[in-house]
Amino acid sequence: MTALFLTALLCALAFTPVVRALARRKGIVAKPKTDRWHTRPTAMLGGIAIFAAVIIPLLVILPPTRQSRIVMAASAAMFLVGLADDFLHIKPYQKLIGQLLAAAAVVYSGLMLPWTASFTLNVLITLFWLVGITNAVNMLDNMDGLAAGVSAIAAAFLGWNFLANQQVPEALMLAGFAGALAGFLVYNRHPASIFMGDCGSLFVGFFLACSALLNGTAGGRSRSVVAVLAVPVLVLLVPIFDTTLVTLVRKVAGRSVSQGGRDHASHRLVALGLSEKYAVWMLYTFAIAAGLLAMLVRHAALDISLSAIAAFTVVLTLLGIYLARVRVYDESEKSPAFTVLVNFSYKRRLFEVVLDVVLIALSFYCANALLFRPPSGSGDWNGFLRAMPMVLALKLAALLLSGVYRGPWRYARLSDVPGYATGVLFGATVAGLLLHIGLPVLVLDAVLLLLAITASRFAFRLLRKLLPLPHEKVMSEE
Repeated sequence: MTALFLTALLCALAFTPVVRALARRKGIVAKPKTDRWHTRPTAMLGGIAIFAAVIIPLLVILPPTRQSRIVMAASAAMFLVGLADDFLHIKPYQKLIGQLLAAAAVVYSGLMLPWTASFTLNVLITLFWLVGITNAVNMLDNMDGLAAGVSAIAAAFLGWNFLANQQVPEALMLAGFAGALAGFLVYNRHPASIFMGDCGSLFVGFFLACSALLNGTAGGRSRSVVAVLAVPVLVLLVPIFDTTLVTLVRKVAGRSVSQGGRDHASHRLVALGLSEKYAVWMLYTFAIAAGLLAMLVRHAALDISLSAIAAFTVVLTLLGIYLARVRVYDESEKSPAFTVLVNFSYKRRLFEVVLDVVLIALSFYCANALLFRPPSGSGDWNGFLRAMPMVLALKLAALLLSGVYRGPWRYARLSDVPGYATGVLFGATVAGLLLHIGLPVLVLDAVLLLLAITASRFAFRLLRKLLPLPHEKVMSEE
């Protein structure tokens, strides 16, 4: 595995300067634009070097398997689609047709995500997965070293997962892929001297999306259904998060999703005061955290996996809402709908209620699991699930009556904590009396829920201290 990684890395280190020189000589460079991040002409077509550094070592060293041939052939077709776009600037619908053809060929070969019991639904999900991840990586290629680095991290965790499944050929394939990206990253990191272009981003995205399907061919070697469902999503969470954020904000703001713009997660982090280098490293950190969570989910029991995923989802949701508030458009262009989105957590109590439902469920589960054991037995689990609806209803009512849902989060103060404590204790007392819940569970549950609610209410305030919004920074200076 190390040999394949190093061979691909050396190939990328050798091929990339050659491609860069040819691109500069032929004038194939990306010129600065208002909707693009770079500020100087930069060579394109780095994807050619990535493609060659991946395919050549895999063909020469990797023992061929049916699955590896499918992944490489379909990814090569996607590389050609991207190359055509780089040279001919084909229309978005033409590019989408090419992506669908490559995705359909993969599904026809028998590779798909086994997420449901319905063959037809699995086919549709797999087509959406392949096209969606491909375009997510394409959209993530918006800052020096971001797409290449995040994709290399994703490849490393996918390879780790394959090793754990004893899928050695697949792990070797991902090792070569990660090595090629690492070699290209030497020239693509800030300040980048070459970009991968669409031929690179589409190839990289499709290769990752297609490789993730191979986990479904392991013949049930994953320990749980959640692992099959969650591992591919978690490993590729950063491009999924960025694409979701950009898509929602652009849609609500009345902008075209396919239109370029400086409104990605990386751009918003820079707008908050981070340097370009640290913004990219922050997203690398999220990619690593999501990958480690994927490995935890793979080995953990169902209830622990669901709890960890739910907690991580809460953190990402709060971060996404905060980033959506960063002003990246001209105020004159901002639509009323955009204002609704960026102030969603302040003007829509629905979000607070949904968040508290998750926090109440997590706290109640953790209290039971820590004091006794995870409710894995049928009787324990059925009792836990039977009590949960009433626990949710009683505690939400208590929080409402105690005034927890008054006032926006941006003005959360320490003086509000006693109100949170009153709602939590009131809810715990009523739930204990009506549902005959033991005192140790009630006390620990109340402590955990109070900490969770307080942390969620102060999350935006903490973020504003660490990364103040630009307009708030100006106001404080004035």
